[in-house]
Amino acid sequence: MIAKSSALAFGRPFYRDGLITRRDVVKSAYAQLMFRLGGTDEQTMARTRDYLATLCKGWPVEQVRQIVAETLHELINPYVYAEAAALIEEHQAAGRDVVLVSASGEEMVRPIGALLGITDVIATRMGVLDGRYNGEVEFYAAGPSKAEAVTELATERGYDLADSYAYSDSYSDRPLLECVGHPTVVNPDRQLRRLAVENAWPVLEFRHPIPLGRRLRERPAVPVAAAALGVGVGVAIGIAWYGRHRRVRASATSA
Repeated sequence: MIAKSSALAFGRPFYRDGLITRRDVVKSAYAQLMFRLGGTDEQTMARTRDYLATLCKGWPVEQVRQIVAETLHELINPYVYAEAAALIEEHQAAGRDVVLVSASGEEMVRPIGALLGITDVIATRMGVLDGRYNGEVEFYAAGPSKAEAVTELATERGYDLADSYAYSDSYSDRPLLECVGHPTVVNPDRQLRRLAVENAWPVLEFRHPIPLGRRLRERPAVPVAAAALGVGVGVAIGIAWYGRHRRVRASATSA
């Protein structure tokens, strides 16, 4: 979805406002680099979850939301891939609901979704006590948990997963990709690219981060077809899941 990690993108204002130290910034950047080079496994995801919980403990929730709101257009908007925005529009035009699924915190993911016209979000939720994060993770949206959350949402809303689409750049999202009928990998890591080749999954290349204002002015220059035809490897952080909405009433009528 975007050409940088959403969590790392907010590192600078978090550091500026005293929520994290310089060491935290360096450690997070190194962890992100290792993730991009070699992917991740369940143990790594568990360590990341625990580190996240410890790092955020005591942070005022409202302060985090305010930082995200104040810096969203500066730190995220310029890095949204034009191909991703075009693909989202294509799915929405086809009448499909669009759900943004990310391991980043909900406080960051939901505003990013709103920036793209997406209201449905599945993201990591931190425990809160008296307006501050309490050091616990209520839901970690990574690995199998993503697929479980998507399956639960599909059951609640009547989505047909066999007729749904999932997009990912990380091998850790294999369960998510395998639970839908139309999996696609985007700028995949090495393990995911190999898995895509083995399963004959489409591989897309997103390479054109463009600010929202320019996307609106130059829309003809980034056709929807580009999102469906590009092939290659790059760097992208962010997961989107797209499901065709099958309402119970509509199904009953067609029967």
